[in-house]
Amino acid sequence: MGNCCGTGGSLAQNDNKPKKGRKKQNPFSIDYGLHHGGGGGAMKLIVLSDPTGREIEVKYKLGRELGRGEFGVTYLCTDKETEDVFACKSILKKKLRTAVDIEDVRREVEIMRHMPEHPNVVTLKETYEDEIAVHLVMELCEGGELFDRIVARGRYTERAAAAVTKTIMEVVQVCHKHGVMHRDLKPENFLFGNKKETAPLKAIDFGLSVFFKPGERFNEIVGSPYYMAPEVLKRNYGPEVDIWSAGVILYILLCGVPPFWAETEQGVAQAIIRSQLDFRRDPWPKVSENAKDLIRKMLDPDQKRRLTAQQVLDHPWLQNAKTAPNVSLGETVRARLKQFTVMNKLKKRALRVIAEHLSDEEASGIREGFQIMDTSQRGRINIDELKIGLQKLGHTIPQDDLQILMDAGDIDRDGYLDCDEFIAISVHLRKMGNDEHLKKAFAFFDQNNNGYIEIEELRVALSDEVGTSEEVVDAIIRDVDTDKDGRISYEEFVTMMKTGTDWRKASRQYSRERFNSISLKLMQDASLQVNGDTR
Repeated sequence: MGNCCGTGGSLAQNDNKPKKGRKKQNPFSIDYGLHHGGGGGAMKLIVLSDPTGREIEVKYKLGRELGRGEFGVTYLCTDKETEDVFACKSILKKKLRTAVDIEDVRREVEIMRHMPEHPNVVTLKETYEDEIAVHLVMELCEGGELFDRIVARGRYTERAAAAVTKTIMEVVQVCHKHGVMHRDLKPENFLFGNKKETAPLKAIDFGLSVFFKPGERFNEIVGSPYYMAPEVLKRNYGPEVDIWSAGVILYILLCGVPPFWAETEQGVAQAIIRSQLDFRRDPWPKVSENAKDLIRKMLDPDQKRRLTAQQVLDHPWLQNAKTAPNVSLGETVRARLKQFTVMNKLKKRALRVIAEHLSDEEASGIREGFQIMDTSQRGRINIDELKIGLQKLGHTIPQDDLQILMDAGDIDRDGYLDCDEFIAISVHLRKMGNDEHLKKAFAFFDQNNNGYIEIEELRVALSDEVGTSEEVVDAIIRDVDTDKDGRISYEEFVTMMKTGTDWRKASRQYSRERFNSISLKLMQDASLQVNGDTR
C-alpha cells in the first residue's frame, strides 16, 4: 500500500475554474464530487471543509501500524513538540469511490466534533487532509479490544458483563441526548484506554453514525450483520436500533455467541427477522432472570416496545450491577469468546476435498510454498513458521488473522499445519474454489446423486471429524439450508463456500449493496412483515 500518510503539498480548491463548454457534473449523481481524470484539468477531491491543516507530518511523526480497515490504516503518531502519543486514522481518498463514502467521512468528523467530552467516547484532537488521505488524529486507546480483555481475565462473571453493558449504554445515552444515532455498535468499536485493570472502555468509531431529530425515520441499510436490528432490514428505523445492537452485545457477553447467527448473510437476516432468542443452552440456565429479562426487552422486535437508553440504565439488573451474580459463567463462554473461527465442519471438509482434486500444476506451487515455510523439515509448520513463510512470499498478515488461519486449517488440533492442511487453507485464501472444484466437492457429499446433501449423507461424510455430534450436524443443516427444506442444495452449498464464516471478522464487513439486495429479496418472499412484527 505504501505510506498513505505522505503528502503531495497543499490542495488548491479553486484553481480549476469550469471552462466554457465543459459539461457540468450532475449533483445528484452517486459520483458527484469524484474526479479521476488525468491532466491539468482534473479537479482534486476535497473531503473536509475546515481541516486543522494540510501537512500532518509537520506536527506529527507517524509510527507503527495499529490497525487496518476498509478505507485506510490507523497509525501510532507522536506530537513532535510535546512527544504526546495519539492514534492517526488515515483514510485513503482512492478508497472513497462514491459520494456516499465521502459524506460518511465528513459526517464522522462533524459528529466527533459535536459530541461532548465523555470518559467513554474517544476524543478527536485534530484533522488533516492532503492529496492522498484524510487524517484523523485521535486519543490513543492501548488497552485492546473488549473481548480480548474478557478472555484474558480467566474468571468471567455476570457482574463483569453488567459493568461493561452499563458503560456501553451510557455511551448510547449521551449519543441520543445529543441527537446522534450510532448505527454500528459492536464489540470491535470499543477499546480500553490503557492496559490497567481500571482502564475506561471507549467508543472509537462513528463512521456510520448520523444526526437525527425526534420522530425522524431512516431507510438506509447500514451496520454490521449480526448487530443489525430488524427494522433496519425493513428500511424504517430510528435511534432504537442502537438499543438492539447493545442488546446483541450483552447476549454475546453472557454466552459467547451472537443470538442471531447463520453461515450466509441472508440466513443472518432471516434469523434477525424471526428474533427468536434461545435461553435453553449452557450457560443460560445459570444466568439470572433479571439479565434475561433485560435482553428480552432490548431485543424486542417491536421498536415501540423496546426500552430507551434511560430505561435500560434504570433496569434492576444494571441498577444493581455491583451486586450482580459474581459466579463464573464457566469455561464454555470464555472458550466461545476466544474462538475466532466458526468455520463449520462441512466447509472445512469441502476445502480438503477441493484440495485433493487440484491439478498437479495447481498443487505443486502450493507444496513449494509449504516447503519454504517448513524450515525444520518436519513435514509440518507452526504459526511462527507460517508467519515467516508468508512474509517471504510477500504477504504480511496480522497476528489475529494468522491465528484464524491456524484454527481453520489445523483439523487434528495439534498446533501444526501439515502439507494437506496447508493446501486446504490455500484453496480458501486463493479463492481457488472455481465452479468445477465446487461441483466435485458437492458430489463427494451427495452420494446418491439426487442434487442435495441430505442429513444422513452429511453425518456419514463428517463421521471421522473430531467433535462431530448430532447437534453439530443439525446446526450445519440449520445454518446452510436457507430455504428450510431440510437438505442442502448445490446453490446453498456454493453460497456457504463463498461466504465468510468467522462472525467476528464478518461483523467488520458490511455492504450496502448486499444488504439492500437481501432486504428486497426478503420483501419479495414475504419474510419481511413491513406492517407487523414477528416474535
